[in-house]
Amino acid sequence: MTDSILDMKHISKAYAGVPALRDVSFTCVRGQVHALVGENGAGKSTLIKILGGAVQADSGEIVFKGRTFAHLTPRLSLDMGISIIYQELALSPYLTVAENIFLGREPNRGGVIQVRQLRAQAAELLERLHVHIDLETPVSELTVAKQQMVEIAKALSRNADLIVMDEPSAILVGEELEQLFRTIKSLQAQGVTIVYISHRLDEVFQVADTITVLKDGAVVGSQPRAVLSHRELVQMMVGRPLEEVYPPAIGQRGAPVLTVENVSNARLKDVSLTLHAGETLGIAGMVGSGRTELARAIFGADPVTRGRILINGQTAAHFNPAQAIKNGVALVPEDRKAQGLFTALPIRQNITLPILKRLSRGGIVQMKQEAQVVNAAQQTLSISMASGDQEAQFLSGGNQQKVVLAKWLETRPSVIIMDEPTRGIDIGAKFEIYQLMRRLNEQGVAILMISSELPEILGMSDRILVMRDGQIVGELARADATEQAIIERATTGASVA
Repeated sequence: MTDSILDMKHISKAYAGVPALRDVSFTCVRGQVHALVGENGAGKSTLIKILGGAVQADSGEIVFKGRTFAHLTPRLSLDMGISIIYQELALSPYLTVAENIFLGREPNRGGVIQVRQLRAQAAELLERLHVHIDLETPVSELTVAKQQMVEIAKALSRNADLIVMDEPSAILVGEELEQLFRTIKSLQAQGVTIVYISHRLDEVFQVADTITVLKDGAVVGSQPRAVLSHRELVQMMVGRPLEEVYPPAIGQRGAPVLTVENVSNARLKDVSLTLHAGETLGIAGMVGSGRTELARAIFGADPVTRGRILINGQTAAHFNPAQAIKNGVALVPEDRKAQGLFTALPIRQNITLPILKRLSRGGIVQMKQEAQVVNAAQQTLSISMASGDQEAQFLSGGNQQKVVLAKWLETRPSVIIMDEPTRGIDIGAKFEIYQLMRRLNEQGVAILMISSELPEILGMSDRILVMRDGQIVGELARADATEQAIIERATTGASVA
């Protein structure tokens, strides 16, 4: 008999008559990592909010550590040993690590905080996680990865038996990601149960013991990771086979539209490449290899100290993004919220921002024309939104990315640079973006794609360039490219015999 710590039984929830969860049952075994996956809108967030007490289910019950509840409150959930770490970390940036861990629960005597005891208890928690962080450092000065460790320590300080991690690896790679995995293993060894929510399926297979798939508010299936293949999981999530996730390449490329010749700056060293019309050129490499810096240099966001950039055979005189846009270059940045969107503005303003001059008469934006542009973009990219007046911050990650793409497509570019085009979005939205990329290729648009996801690089690229230390250290044809070949070049600068 399994030692279940959590049983959510027959949970249903509707908003304004629209079902968000339909008879969902979800069981976690003590000390295991249980991955909860599904597309945006599948019901994952609603289920977790019910577990955390932020939302009450319409029907069903929760059994936690043998006690049965019709619903939980946030306080009761915490007191029972349930802690939820959301993707947007809930830390106070100007307080220290130790202060954040025990915020509101500081050891005190007669109302006076016992600083020495606070530090000792915080140090003990970080030691349990095998993490080394200066307790006196303000959280704002930590990397995102270390901030996550502080959140996990905070959960342990509440004696959490079950920790929910919502997209914990969304912006982590390399050593920071490995640290997260080591921490999860350490928590398991201490008997802590983890609910792991992620769109990155390779990581799900690496850390999970059991995987549950939600789709359209219902459970599609729950299986031990050991008996579930990557292909089967994708088909459960999106209803189509894995081989259909990456649309076939068109295999036809035109004349060169972007030529980079010996470009150098503070981070780049003699980078040269050629991108053809109708081609997707993948740029692979480890974090810090210079991939994003190359994108910024081509777009004019970072200065070029040597070399030149040609657009359609003509030397590009763009030293800033405005000139780059005029020359037909668009950049979809890796951080869409900070660099690609004005999240507090309506969707319509985000989409039409680069073309206001085209939509204006006498300095006044023609609202009818603007609405036509937004409606066309919504249809073309299948943007799920209430209206053009909805603020961008309330869209899912996939729909936010579609808005960024819609904005740049209105500039009618010949070259689109996509830096991590599908980071933090679900596999269904990824499929739609991949289809859009293929349609753009068919229309002759050239795409320079930077991605940390090797399956994406292999599945979408016509050619692949590998970067290391600000240089291009290898080129691979689509037919010759493998994950091993890319990693060898990215880590050593050359292929390994």
